[in-house]
Amino acid sequence: MKASVNDVAERAGVSVSTVSRAFTRPELVSERTRKKVLQVADELNFSVSRSAVALKRGQTFRIALLAGGHIDWFSARILEGLNSVLHDTGYDFSIYAITHDEERARFFEQLPVRRNADAIIVSSFNLSPDETDRLHAMGIPIVGINAVSPGEFDASISIDDTAAIQILVRHLVALGHRRIAYLYEEAISPLRFSSYQRVTGFTQLCDELDGVTGTAIAVRHGDDCANVAITTLLSQPDPPTAICVHQDSWAIPLFFRLPRYGIRIPDDLSVTGFDDSDFAEEVGLTTVRQLPRDMAATAARMALDLINGRTPEHRHITAPVQLMLRSSTAAPRAGRRGAREARWLRSSSTRWYRRAG
Repeated sequence: MKASVNDVAERAGVSVSTVSRAFTRPELVSERTRKKVLQVADELNFSVSRSAVALKRGQTFRIALLAGGHIDWFSARILEGLNSVLHDTGYDFSIYAITHDEERARFFEQLPVRRNADAIIVSSFNLSPDETDRLHAMGIPIVGINAVSPGEFDASISIDDTAAIQILVRHLVALGHRRIAYLYEEAISPLRFSSYQRVTGFTQLCDELDGVTGTAIAVRHGDDCANVAITTLLSQPDPPTAICVHQDSWAIPLFFRLPRYGIRIPDDLSVTGFDDSDFAEEVGLTTVRQLPRDMAATAARMALDLINGRTPEHRHITAPVQLMLRSSTAAPRAGRRGAREARWLRSSSTRWYRRAG
């Protein structure tokens, strides 16, 4: 027969309420008494239902993760980081993939009824002022990872997307590139994603730099980004000599597609990515490294602090990024040869060839 709280109280020589407090409110019980109760509970193989503890303390021991879009490399690393901290604390986390306003509205409609989270972690997109007000009214802290507007959250850790993409642009300009493209997917969701700050950061810097032309290439949702990039490049009479791709998972396919059209990386076209995700190093992709696993671990610790009434030492943190220089970028071929008139032409067979004057 399973031991009851009465069995533990009788064996330990304390009251039932003392046993309850030893598990739910240990600060109200002396260390000596608590150790005695825990020892007896262990001997009797007694455990307290976590749901009962949650009811007693008004906590769910659960943190909700609102993740924008589908689960990709970035989201997977976020999950790893949260688990690395929460696994040993008794907290679970629930994942809510938010792709459009209806899903987001449904979550906020049901949350007050369910009250099934002690904190909310929002990954990469924004919350409306009304949503943040509702969470604050319920006493639920909000932590952002790559938040669009960090000041709206109780705590946050984010990279500076604008500064990060501009590191790549400056690298390409330093190599001698003056015609640079940026490849990204058009936003179809009303959610505001932090990564789109890279697009504005790219165009702003290209506009500021003398002699540099920056071209943003938007890929429609569902289209093949590599095909769009190749079609755009082949159709331009004076194509870019370098292309920045919004994320590594779109840049890597270019390594296999471009050679089919006679375009060599980096001899004919320098290519950069963003993330330093799986296989970026293997293919030699120059990219910006961000560490979502580390950011998520920090966000989890922030959430635990806020749940327990502690203010994180640093409420809003800008996470570092690093430029990873690899073989996919080099000086423009024409610049290395000194042929100012060298350019790419499109042949009747839609293949490119280089004519050096």
